[in-house]
Amino acid sequence: MANTLFDFARQRFLEGKINWMTDTIKVILVDTGVYTPQISTHQYLSDIPQPARIAGPITLTNKTTNGGSADADDVTFSTVSGNSVEAIVIYKDTGDESQSPLIAYLDVATGLPVVPNDGEMVIAWDGGINRIFRI
Repeated sequence: MANTLFDFARQRFLEGKINWMTDTIKVILVDTGVYTPQISTHQYLSDIPQPARIAGPITLTNKTTNGGSADADDVTFSTVSGNSVEAIVIYKDTGDESQSPLIAYLDVATGLPVVPNDGEMVIAWDGGINRIFRI
């Protein structure tokens, strides 16, 4: 698969139900051996089984938008262990997994896939025009 937005996220952005700048946006590391993304039908964090969530969530900070691109500070996951990580998932946290919309699925990035070694994992977002993702 390639980096993409979940279809329902696209709809929510257009309907003003996701606000990158003011909503609590979080990121998790995912094992695709346990989770198979369904971009057109998966809507909420609860669609990703708990065993597939290798690390996180971590809240994105210093979010920005510029030219239709979403960006934030790089993210550091501490003491990551478990199964291999093949993807990064970004979602809006509402406090209820069954109501926390999935936003982006990223599986094409430097360093992916990776096998955790109980150390830190740093996600350095793209510094180019697309940043984390572009609408």
